[in-house]
Amino acid sequence: MKTLRVCAALLAYPEPELLSALPELAGVVDGEKLVPRTERAGVKELIEELRREPLTASQERYVALFDRSRALSLHLFEHVHGESRDRGQAMVDLAAMYRARGLTVDGDELPDYLPAFLEFASLLPAPEARGLLGEAADVLRALGERLAVRGSRYCAVFAALLAIAGERGLAAERAPGPRAGEEDTPEAIDRSWMEQPVTFGGAAPEAAPVHFYRKGAAS
Repeated sequence: MKTLRVCAALLAYPEPELLSALPELAGVVDGEKLVPRTERAGVKELIEELRREPLTASQERYVALFDRSRALSLHLFEHVHGESRDRGQAMVDLAAMYRARGLTVDGDELPDYLPAFLEFASLLPAPEARGLLGEAADVLRALGERLAVRGSRYCAVFAALLAIAGERGLAAERAPGPRAGEEDTPEAIDRSWMEQPVTFGGAAPEAAPVHFYRKGAAS
């Protein structure tokens, strides 16, 4: 599932290596039959935006979206368990699932970091990968819709992931710009932690090595 690796790369902190790989990523998206044309076009718009603007601008936007807004955190369990004890156990269980396949998360990153989760899923047989994405669909949809409201092209990545999973797409259309500060209020953060719980699991495929993407600057 090469498209899952494309999504993982696009959701990681932008580095020079990403910019040099953008033409290849666009080619993979073009050939993805599980993603409808509209969603593919949206991902390619994001790729073009990253190609066109200075790297520092892409990095600043990434930090503002994903590192400074808890409502847009790319750590899946933050939206499921908040800061409850259940989150710690969920981390342990997810890390154990990675280890059962001979994999570990690179560096100091947490197991529920979405680019790492997507790269892991990319190594699974297609039906199992789609099932794993489906289990996280509620969180993926919530993140995509919050990005759409902000007018961010990153929402297209989440629309593509939902399409690959065979799940209902985003309800929110992309707005012309963000509603400043709305998603960082305490009320919005509370709502972001009240998504329906998701679980992770499935039959173990043959183990394979993987390099999990590094998270960007800390908030």
